[in-house]
Amino acid sequence: MNKYAQLRQNAYDANMQLPRLGLVLFTFGNVSVADRNLGVFAIKPSGIPYEELTPDKMVVVDFNGKTVEGTLRPSSDTLTHAVLYKEWPLIGGIVHTHSTYATAWAQSLRDIPIYGTTHADHLTCDIPCTPPMEDNMIEGNYEHETGYQIINCMKWKELDYEEVEMILVGNHGPFTWGKTPENAVYNSAILEELATTSCLTERIRPGVDRMKEALIRKHYERKHGPGSYYGQG
Repeated sequence: MNKYAQLRQNAYDANMQLPRLGLVLFTFGNVSVADRNLGVFAIKPSGIPYEELTPDKMVVVDFNGKTVEGTLRPSSDTLTHAVLYKEWPLIGGIVHTHSTYATAWAQSLRDIPIYGTTHADHLTCDIPCTPPMEDNMIEGNYEHETGYQIINCMKWKELDYEEVEMILVGNHGPFTWGKTPENAVYNSAILEELATTSCLTERIRPGVDRMKEALIRKHYERKHGPGSYYGQG
C-alpha cells in the first residue's frame, strides 16, 4: 500500500465535509491534513470541483509546499497551510473557506464580538480579524505571506493557537485549524455559525453590548475547565 494512501483518504474525507456543511461554493475552499511523522500534508488540488474529487487526486506536499506526490497542482493556498504547519507544530488539519457570513466579517475588517453562550462555549475572546495585508507582503510571495499575516495577528493580539483555532484574514476570508482535520472542519462550521448569529444580533439590536465576562467564563469553563461537566466526559 502506498505510504500516503491513508493520508490522501483522510484529506478527501475532510474536504468532502465542506459542501455537506454548506461552507463552500464551486471550488472556493480547501482542507489539508498533516502527517508529522512523514513530514508532509495532503491538500485539495486547485480548481477541481468537489464532485470530481477522489482520494488519489489529493496532492501530497512537504512543509515547504513542494509537491511530493500527485499529478495535479495543489491548492493556491498551499503555502499558507505550509507556513502554519511549520510555525505551529501541534496542529494536524487546516481549513480555508469563503463561507458567506465569515467572509462578510473578514471584508468588514472587524473581529466578531462575543455576544452569546454559543460563542463562549468555544472561545473566551472575540474572533480575531487580521488587518489588511501590507503592500510589501502583497508584492512578495503572497500565499506564503498570508500565513505570516495570520501568525503576526495572533501574536499582536496575544492569542494562543491552541486555544483560538480560528481567524478571519482581512478582506479575504476565514481560516481554522485543529489538532485533527475533524477538529479543523468542526471549527470552520462553528465559525460560520457564530458569524451568522452575530450579524443577525447586530441587525436586531444595533449597539448591543458584548456578553459580560462572568457569563463568558462560566460557559467556557463548564466545557473546557478543570471541573468541566458538559457532555459525557
